[in-house]
Amino acid sequence: VQLQASGGGLVRAGGSLKLSCTASGRNIGAHELGWFRQASGKEREYVAHINWTGGFAYYADSVEGRFTISRPHAGNTVALQMNFLKPEDTAVYYCAAAFGAIATSRPTRSDFDSWGQGTLVTVSS
Repeated sequence: VQLQASGGGLVRAGGSLKLSCTASGRNIGAHELGWFRQASGKEREYVAHINWTGGFAYYADSVEGRFTISRPHAGNTVALQMNFLKPEDTAVYYCAAAFGAIATSRPTRSDFDSWGQGTLVTVSS
């Protein structure tokens, strides 16, 4: 599976951005899709993921209520709508794909087997 992310940029605190990721390859419908982020000098951390149908979404506590992940028509794209952004949201955001069902609501990097190239989100104070 190949993943191509887009939509990063510079925004002021309190603002919004929407990231998009398009997946290509075999059996996309059998993959759960998600987002991670990595701030400078820190480890990559989980942000959110969504199941095959797009009907079940999960979030890290740090973004719950501010970010919304979606997968229109259970297809090969996944979006991350980010509202009320904070400076601590500044990071490179990566989309990821996991073949089969993820057995936890708090997955780690090892639960995903394909990664996009990352898109930078910078939130100024």
